Amino acid sequence: MKLHKEGYKIIFVTFIVLALLSIGIWIIIPWRILQMLFFTVFFVEFIWTISFFRVPKREININENHILSSADGKIVAVEEVIETEFFKDKRIMISVFMSPFNIHVNWYPFNGKVIYSKYHKGKFFIAYQPKSSIDNERNSIVLEKEPGTAVLIRQIAGMMARRIISYAKPGDIVKQGEEFGIIKFGSRVDFFLPANAKVYVTIGQKVVAQKTVIAHFR
Repeated sequence: MKLHKEGYKIIFVTFIVLALLSIGIWIIIPWRILQMLFFTVFFVEFIWTISFFRVPKREININENHILSSADGKIVAVEEVIETEFFKDKRIMISVFMSPFNIHVNWYPFNGKVIYSKYHKGKFFIAYQPKSSIDNERNSIVLEKEPGTAVLIRQIAGMMARRIISYAKPGDIVKQGEEFGIIKFGSRVDFFLPANAKVYVTIGQKVVAQKTVIAHFR
C-alpha cells in the first residue's frame, strides 16, 4: 500500500491547518475534555484524508475478454441507454458509485487504445443520481479493444468531489489494470458497453477495481 502522488499536497495542507487549529484550541479553550474532543475529531479527519489517497497493491484479474471494474464501490445502475457523446447509439450503462471511504484511483478495464478523451465542466449533484452522468463535472475516455469494439468510461465528480484527474490521452496504448486517473472525495464511474456485452453484475453489488468482472465482450 502506498499514497497517491495527487494526495501529497492535500495531506500536507490538511496537517498544517489542523495543527494551527489545535494550537488555537489549546490556547483559547480552557476545558481539557472539550480540547480532547476537538483533537480527536482533527485526528480522525487527518487519518481519513491520508486513507483516501491510499493505493493498494493488487494482483490484476487479467483476461483478454474481461471488462474489469475501474473503480471500487457499489453498482447503482445497469440499464440500456442511448449514449449521446461519442457512439450515439444504444449501449449498456453500468455505474459504480464510489463513497468517500472507497479508494478513488481509477484503472483501465481491459487492454486497448485510447481513441478519445474529453473533460466537461458541470455541476456537483450527488453522484449516484442518474442526472449526474450528464450534468456533473466529468471526464470521458473511449478505450478501443479492436476496431469496432470500444467502451466509453466516464469519470464523474460528486457532491464532495471537486477535481477529476485523468492521465488518458488519445493514442495511448494501455494495459488492463493500469492507472488512468483519480477522482477526489466521492464520485462515480460509468461504463458504456457494447449492446451485446454479457453483464456479470447487479444493482447493489460491491465491486473491486482490477478484480471484479463487470462484463464480458462477446
